[in-house]
Amino acid sequence: MSKYEFWFVVGSQFLYGPEVLETVEARAREMAAEMSKHLPYPLVYKVTAKTNKEIADVAKEANYDDACAGVITWCHTFSPSKMWINGLASLQKPYCHFATQYNKQIPNDEIDMDFMNLNQAAHGDREHGFIAARLRMPRKVIAGYWKDEKVLGRIGSWMKAAVGVAVSRGMKVMRFGDNMREVAVTEGDKVEVQTKLGWQVNTWAVGDLVKEMNAVTEAEIDELMKVYEASYDIATDNTAAIRYQAREEIAIKKMMDAEGCKAFSNTFQDLYGMEQLPGLASQHLMAQGYGYGGEGDWKVSAMTAILKAMGEGGNGASAFMEDYTYHLVEGQEYSLGAHMLEVCPSVAAKDKKPRIETHHLGIGMNEKDPARLVFEGKAGPAIVVSLIDMGGRLRLICQDIEAVKPIMPMPNLPVARVMWRAEPSLTTGVECWITAGGAHHTVLSYDVTAEQMKDWANMMGIEFVHIGKDTTVESLEKELFWNDIAWKLKAI
Repeated sequence: MSKYEFWFVVGSQFLYGPEVLETVEARAREMAAEMSKHLPYPLVYKVTAKTNKEIADVAKEANYDDACAGVITWCHTFSPSKMWINGLASLQKPYCHFATQYNKQIPNDEIDMDFMNLNQAAHGDREHGFIAARLRMPRKVIAGYWKDEKVLGRIGSWMKAAVGVAVSRGMKVMRFGDNMREVAVTEGDKVEVQTKLGWQVNTWAVGDLVKEMNAVTEAEIDELMKVYEASYDIATDNTAAIRYQAREEIAIKKMMDAEGCKAFSNTFQDLYGMEQLPGLASQHLMAQGYGYGGEGDWKVSAMTAILKAMGEGGNGASAFMEDYTYHLVEGQEYSLGAHMLEVCPSVAAKDKKPRIETHHLGIGMNEKDPARLVFEGKAGPAIVVSLIDMGGRLRLICQDIEAVKPIMPMPNLPVARVMWRAEPSLTTGVECWITAGGAHHTVLSYDVTAEQMKDWANMMGIEFVHIGKDTTVESLEKELFWNDIAWKLKAI
C-alpha cells in the first residue's frame, strides 16, 4: 500500500497580491510536509489554485494518476467557488475538505487587516463548502487544527477508506467454479458491481487449478513447508495432508498473480480432481492479504481483500467469517463465528500460535482429511460487514461488536473460532441484521471502523446501514423504509 499518496490542493485568488500568495504556498508546503509525518500515507502539496484552469487541470491529473488515492482541499484565503465547479465536477478520486487554519489562535496584539486578509480560512472554507454541497458531491468534511493529534487521526482514517476505494476499483476476483447450489445471498449482479465498485468477477475451471497443482514441484512445497513450520505449531502427524494444502496454495497463488487477482472463491460442491478443500491454503493466502469467500461468495471475497488493505500496514486483522451458532444464556449472550476451514490467522489471539491440525470434514467432496489452522480469535472491539445486492442497488451493512475470549474451550471443535457480543445486544442485533438482509457470511475486522466503512460506501455511491449501540429495530425499520424510497428516486 506504500505506493499511494494524497494530494493537497489549496485555494486562493489573485485579489491579495503576490506576497500573500507566496506566503500561502510556503505555508501549504510546510503543512503538507509536517502532516505527512503523522499520516499513514504521504500528503503531497500540488498547487495553490487561483483559477478555473488550475483546478480543472489538477483534477484531471489526479484522475489519471494511479498513485493518487484522493484529494484534500483547504482554502487558506477566500477562494471564489465558481472557479471550482469544472474541476470538482470532473474529479473521480475521493475528496476530503479539510477546514483548518495556519494559526491555532487569534493573536490579540498582532491582528490587523493584513492579518485578516491572509488568514481567511473561516471565510474561504465556507465558500468552498457551498459549491460541493451544490454539486451534491460525496465528500468528507474534517474541521480542526492541522497539528492536532485527533484531527490527524481522522484524516488518516479517511485516507485508509480512500485506499479501500483504490483497491476496490482495481479488484479482480477469481472464482473456482460457481456458487453453492440454491444459495440466494451469494448471488448478485456482476455487471452492476463492476459499474459501481470496479470489481472484475470471472470464473476459472477447477480443472485449470488441478492442472496448475500438478505442475507444482516438491522443492516449491518444501519451501512453503518451512514457512508453515515457522509461523504455526504443527499438531498433526499427517504431513501429507499439509503438503497437499501447500500444493493447493502455491497453485492458487500462481493463478491469481498471473491474472492480477487479489481475491478468490470456491465451493465444497465443486472439487473436481482435488483431494481436499483448500483450508490451510486459503487461510495462509488470506494472511498474505488475499481475499477469500466460501461457497462461491465472491462479494465477501472481494470485501475481505478491501478491508485487509484498509487495515494496519495495508494488511490488517480482517477475516472471512460466518455466524454459526449462539449462546443464549441470559446475561451471557454471545455469537460464535467460524467456518468449516477458512478463517484468517490475522485475527488470532497472540498468546499462542495457531495449530495446524487434520480432521475429517463431513461436508463436500473431500477424499482425504483436510489440514487447517485451529485457533481462538483475539478480544477487542471490532465490526462485521456484509455487502448485499438488493436488486437495483448495493447495500453495505456494518455492525459493531465486542470480541471476547471464548467462554469455553470447545475441545472437539476443530476449526478457528471467534466469539463476540453484538451491539446493541445479541437478540436486538440479530433482529436488526436480519431486518436489513445481512448475509450469513461477513468480513470481521479489528482494524477497520464503522466510520471508515461509511466513508467507503459514500465514496463508492452505495447504501450504508450501521447497527450500533443505539440502534433499535423500530429506528432501523424507518431508516430502511426511507432509504428504499430515496434510492428508488435516485435511480429514476
